Amino acid sequence: MRLSREIVDHVAMLARLGLTEEERELMREQLSSILEHVSRIQELDTEAIPPTAQVITLQNVWRDDEVRPSLPVEAVLANAPESEDGFFRVHAVLEQS
Repeated sequence: MRLSREIVDHVAMLARLGLTEEERELMREQLSSILEHVSRIQELDTEAIPPTAQVITLQNVWRDDEVRPSLPVEAVLANAPESEDGFFRVHAVLEQS
């Protein structure tokens, strides 16, 4: 399917693209090529192929949520600019309502 210049101009206008004359011709050729490929794909017999949304099987890679040893609080807070009662002290980023 070969696109006309008018169709390319219309699509460019809808997409609010300011194209030069060379870009319009390039877009006409590229869009025509894409539509030609799509029309070839539409000619394929896909009746025996079941519809699918995911071609690669996905699996959960999360680990079990279990308690494990961690760093002591003193080691965690050792490089903190400010701490108080075993917690990081930070500047408020939200105002109280």
